[in-house]
Amino acid sequence: MTITVGIRDLIRDSSILDNHDYVDIEDKRSHTYKGLFVAPKYAQELKAYLDEKIKAEKSSVLHEVMQFAGSAGGEFNNNSIQELTTEKRARYDE
Repeated sequence: MTITVGIRDLIRDSSILDNHDYVDIEDKRSHTYKGLFVAPKYAQELKAYLDEKIKAEKSSVLHEVMQFAGSAGGEFNNNSIQELTTEKRARYDE
């Protein structure tokens, strides 16, 4: 069972959370969605799902960044930023 409540309603009566599978939180003045409370029996399953989703998003971003890093043709040889800056200055000084 689900319900949509305002922030004030939740503050006044937190027992609302005990009787529902999840509770949508909405700002009643601006009618903006603020979040979701999930019953404890679903919390671990939802947390595992969110962890996998976040991991996939981070992996996707890393893959995009690595495409650009690969375009350097390996000329950086895993150097630190300080070593790269020194090499860059040396090239411009020549």
